[in-house]
Amino acid sequence: MTHVRTVRATVEYDGAEFRGFQRQRGVRTVQGVLESAIQAATGEAAAVAGAGRTDSGVHAIGQVIAFRAVTRLDDATLLRALNAHLPADVVIDELTTTDPAFDPRRDAMSRVYEYRIEQRPVRPVIDRHRAWHVGQPLDLIRMRSAASQLIGSHDFDAFTAGRQASTRREIYALEVWREGATIFIRIAANAFLFRMVRRIVATLVRVGRDEIDAASVAALLRPAPRSHVRGTAPAHGLTLLRVEYPARSSRYNQQRMQQAVRP
Repeated sequence: MTHVRTVRATVEYDGAEFRGFQRQRGVRTVQGVLESAIQAATGEAAAVAGAGRTDSGVHAIGQVIAFRAVTRLDDATLLRALNAHLPADVVIDELTTTDPAFDPRRDAMSRVYEYRIEQRPVRPVIDRHRAWHVGQPLDLIRMRSAASQLIGSHDFDAFTAGRQASTRREIYALEVWREGATIFIRIAANAFLFRMVRRIVATLVRVGRDEIDAASVAALLRPAPRSHVRGTAPAHGLTLLRVEYPARSSRYNQQRMQQAVRP
């Protein structure tokens, strides 16, 4: 007997060869590849919904998706079947049958992204699709001071390049640290605007270069004209680490959000 159920899955992908997550006619996208794999594995078409629409070139370790599966396959068998039909740059790490009302975007409590900057004197080769090469040394103390100005609920209109009904978002945590020649910027928020993370990163790099200070960053939240945010960090340095959903208690959730970006 064929069963119709809602499936929730966690997906990892290398964004280098994709034109973003969202399905687009005539180009390769993560959503399109996933939907092709579902049809190949089950014999039925399905529309995939994602927790976030990552841009072209952006990677993910913990993207969350949902779809309606029309199949007799159990969860474990469906997971193996889908991965067998997916290309080398996409894999489903976890899969489970879930509540039919589950919506990976609307039900999400927070998203956590990480951006990598390589500070080597010469450009990287192995990590060229994973990090932004910034040869000039950056001042992390200044960057952390500026990052603290962005935490909380603010109007981030200056940090987006798209049109949305509301540009108010809440950043729960924003950490900047160095490991060897690599600088990591990890950010957790209830949701993000189009290119918001990459424009925040570009602004923090300007602070690290001593082009602007923390007070100038705070002034961008009043809000300021979008032209006052100069540049957008390259997409290939950005990775969606995970998506958080409500669990157990509000106190537990608050602790999870505070800890979400800690290295």
